[in-house]
Amino acid sequence: MSVLDVAVIIAAGFAAGTINTIVGSGSLITFPTLLVLGYPPLTANVSNNIGLVPGGVSGSYGYRHELEGHSRTLFRLGPLSFVGSVVGATLLLVLPPEAFKAIVPVLIAIALVLVLVGPWLQRRAAERSEDEAQPGWHRWALGVGIFVAGAYGGYFGAAQGVLLMGIFSALSSEPLQRLNAYKNVLSSIVNAVAAVTFVLFARGSIDWWVVLFIAVGSFVGGVVGARVGRRIPPAALRGLIVLIGTVAIVKLVAFP
Repeated sequence: MSVLDVAVIIAAGFAAGTINTIVGSGSLITFPTLLVLGYPPLTANVSNNIGLVPGGVSGSYGYRHELEGHSRTLFRLGPLSFVGSVVGATLLLVLPPEAFKAIVPVLIAIALVLVLVGPWLQRRAAERSEDEAQPGWHRWALGVGIFVAGAYGGYFGAAQGVLLMGIFSALSSEPLQRLNAYKNVLSSIVNAVAAVTFVLFARGSIDWWVVLFIAVGSFVGGVVGARVGRRIPPAALRGLIVLIGTVAIVKLVAFP
């Protein structure tokens, strides 16, 4: 690995850590970068997943103020992300890439629609009485969505944040920045569980130098992303989510 390669990987990790904290889809930077540098797809995917874990931790910590007093929500949703990520990581190890990859653009497109209609849904919820603000089916629908997002993230990872924000926008009336904080924590759980699964069962596909350099870049990027993302107005944040999600769809469909 040349010095230039190291610099490129660290820079890609930094960009991915920043974008993951603000929106998600940072893997759309690091994964293609590793492919361009000549790494096999499975090695690139697995090493990238492990390397981005530190960025998720630093980004989640940066949003700690938005999470104060809301630990019960995370304790309820966290196990669903955990189980979903185990399922997704297992699928990656046992199924051909085409089996799951075909539905990825569809999931992202659905997520973008949910992000766009989220404000309207939240206004509808606010107009109801306090007892009716959150219909009963929202709770289990949110749980199912978090599980599916966890499985998706454990399998592929890119645009996981967009999918989570779409689900939250449709089924929760909480402020967008708090939802973004939930997203960071749940994404970190998914990536961490998938990383452990890969270390245990796909050790031969891991390039630890790549993991190290992406980890360094993503950790710093997570800190920067938290400082920037917490200052973005909700409307601008939604626009950024839609932009990144659209790029993800184009990338996956036009350049598979």
